[in-house]
Amino acid sequence: MPSTKAYTLFLSPLFSPSLPVLHAMSGLMLLSLIPTVLLGFSVVLSAAELQRFEHAAKADGSLSLLVVGDWGRRGAYNQTEVALQMGIMGEKLDIDFIISTGDNFYEGGLNGVDDPAFYESFTRIYTAPSLQKQWYNVLGNHDYRGDVEAQLSPVLREMDSKWLCLRSFIVNTEIAEFFFVDTTPFVNKYFLEPKDHVYDWSGILPRKSYLSNVLEDLDMALKESVAKWKIVVGHHTIKSAGQHGNTVELNLQLLPILQANNVDLYINGHDHCLEHISSSESPLQFLTSGGGSKAWRGDVAWWDPKEMKFYYDGQGFMSVQITQTEVDVVFYDVSGEVLHKWSRTKQISSAVL
Repeated sequence: MPSTKAYTLFLSPLFSPSLPVLHAMSGLMLLSLIPTVLLGFSVVLSAAELQRFEHAAKADGSLSLLVVGDWGRRGAYNQTEVALQMGIMGEKLDIDFIISTGDNFYEGGLNGVDDPAFYESFTRIYTAPSLQKQWYNVLGNHDYRGDVEAQLSPVLREMDSKWLCLRSFIVNTEIAEFFFVDTTPFVNKYFLEPKDHVYDWSGILPRKSYLSNVLEDLDMALKESVAKWKIVVGHHTIKSAGQHGNTVELNLQLLPILQANNVDLYINGHDHCLEHISSSESPLQFLTSGGGSKAWRGDVAWWDPKEMKFYYDGQGFMSVQITQTEVDVVFYDVSGEVLHKWSRTKQISSAVL
């Protein structure tokens, strides 16, 4: 297979100091991701395989963010109430960005770039000043039931500049590196037993090659990462006691890569709950934030209490605060009440001192 070249787009800081730096892969000059007013950039070659965004941490080196998933219901099922509390907590924590774990628009994604659901489920809902930061979004299985390219289109970014959705990509903050993975194409049943659903597999087929490339690129990027904290984000669960349970394909194909590369957190949605499961096999923690709107499914499977640290079958969201030595995770309900806290510390290496 011929090697590919990638490019780095350095955006002019005169327009927006907070806008990330984009690394585009596979020889494609993805200038269309950038609004036309952002033409102040230079291009240099890069060896990156996944699209990479540089997002600066705070001046003191710390980072704060919110995570929400499974939300896009035009404000229904308490989506508006969750958004309100996100705005309050976002201001309190002075967040740097927001992560969406997918299923961004129900029930069947967007039907095009002019679908009013984008405004009605995103722009009109997340209006708090603290939420006007960059949103990094992955696709969920419901998003694949619509026009996938619409969510990936630069047109949406021109309509709402905080929106950014790609398949698989990296956000580097130096202190932590976030690896976003397109998990829907891994799941066999969407191909073998789609029922009455029609999935948009444009850009995915041939599937075997697509998945192989995703895994290879992720493994390489994780191995090359020098970040203090490595965090992987996908839509589907790896481990969960919720309705969907474990995703077998991710346990077989993705989990070994995360464990081999000392990933600290795997963050997902898909199950409409808030959940924290630890691992007996590695320090890896599994965090589900899929309570952005419809929840309360009422079906929770038994899980080893030594691993199950927290489960909440309702709406809410999650915050993550990161420093060189510590990660703090907090889950909140629809009223903003703290439901669960978890922390991990690491020593500063001698190379940093």
